[in-house]
Parts: sequence; structure tokens; C-alpha cells
Amino acid sequence: MASKKAGIRVGIGGWNFEPWRGTFYPEDLTQKRELEYASRALTSIEVNGTFYGSQSPATYAKWRDETPDDFIFSLKAPRFATNRRVLAEAGDSIERFFKSGVLELQDKLGAINWQFAPTKQFDADDFERFLKLLPAKVEGHAIRHALEVRHESFADAAFIKLARKYKVAVVMAGDSKYPQIADVTAPFVYARIMGTTEKQKNGYAKAALDRWAERAKEWAAGGAPADLQTVSETAAAKAKSRDVFIYVISGFKERNPAAAMEIIKRLKKAE
Repeated sequence: MASKKAGIRVGIGGWNFEPWRGTFYPEDLTQKRELEYASRALTSIEVNGTFYGSQSPATYAKWRDETPDDFIFSLKAPRFATNRRVLAEAGDSIERFFKSGVLELQDKLGAINWQFAPTKQFDADDFERFLKLLPAKVEGHAIRHALEVRHESFADAAFIKLARKYKVAVVMAGDSKYPQIADVTAPFVYARIMGTTEKQKNGYAKAALDRWAERAKEWAAGGAPADLQTVSETAAAKAKSRDVFIYVISGFKERNPAAAMEIIKRLKKAE
């Protein structure tokens, strides 16, 4: 479902993490108010719980109502759809997911992240059959899909061509052990950056935070950062603008909210 306006969304994975109490959340904040607090410090959250099991329509509606009007949730799609030998057989799982209540998020539904196991290798025929199962619209609402592939076999121009054919984003795995595929393949960009460390107060050094903010602005302006590694020799067509989703994930998780807020701070200064 398209967001209300094009822009850059920066956030973290989930909002319940005990070490964030006293570092991100005030010590006296009740747990039931953590989403309310996080959604006002950040501009988006990637929900991990949807990967492991379905949520109720009432839960999605509650998340929608607890967050600001311009806040966005991205959802990790259920593992039952992606952790399988034959992806072409995922149709029932995909259909159940979209019938589970996700549309209760309304305009706050960002993108769906289809995460694959690090052992899952690229099979062009089976992968295309999977992409054909992903709905472009559900009940009249446009759905954006991102593919988080983590096996080196996906660093293949044929995969990039396939992703562009179906207008799905390839998740840019920044600062991680996974293959970095920065090719723009959709009308939006989805990046998960995983390099936060304990030694940095804000997770990343100042120069690294500056770089991620600049990359986000380059993507949002319709271009592509020249300092990120791409696979295909064919560049994406220049666009007038793109939505950008950046999630600070993994790394030294305790520092992730600080890193996300620092990137947001830099983007606001540039407005």
C-alpha cells in the first residue's frame, strides 16, 4: 500500500528489546507504551513478529491507532512462504498472509520484506514462479514487495533483470556478511544496515552516519549512490523521486535506535 507521501523512512526492527530500556526508552516508561514512544522518535519500524506467526486484525488496528498519521510499518512476510524448497508452492501461505489483517494498517503499510534463508540459492525458473504469486494489489490497495536474498548466487544480472521485470526491490544488505546488491529494481528502495558496534555511542561513526544519510537522499532523488556495489551492468532508469526505507538491524542492537535517530537528524537538517 503506498504511503501518503514520498519520502525517506528510517527505523529499527521491532520495538520490544529489554536493553533499550534506559538507553532508548525512559526507565519509567511502561512496556505497553513502547510503540507509542518509538513511533515518535523514528519514522518507521520493520515488524519481525510477522515472520514467525500471524497477527490478528485487531493487533494491526491497534498498531495503526497508536502511531502518528505519517508513520509507516514494513512487515516481514511469513517464513512459511519463503523457507521452502519449491517456492512456486507458496501460494496458499501468501494468500493467508494478506487475509490475516495486514490491510488494517491502511496507509501505514509500507513494504513487505520476503526474507530467504542464507542457504537458499537462486533458481531463475522457480524464483519467477514465486514472483508471479506476489500480488501487485490486494483489495484495491497497491502492495510493495522487497526480496531479502542472502546467498551469493543471487549476485547475478539475471536476478536483477527478474526483479526489475516484476518491480520488486532487492534488499540492500549494508555493512553485513551477506552479498551487497545495491541495484535499484523497483520504484522504491529498501535497505537494512547491519554495522552498528558497541564502541560507537551512536552505533556508527559520524562519517558512516553521514554516508548513509547522503545515500538515502540520493535514492530519494531518483538516483543511485556511486559508492555502493551493484551487480548488473545496466543501471536503473533515473526517476523523479523514490520512497526509501532504511532499517538499522542486527549489529550491536542496543545502539540501533541511536543510529536511526542520528540519520533522521541529518535528513531533517537537509530539508
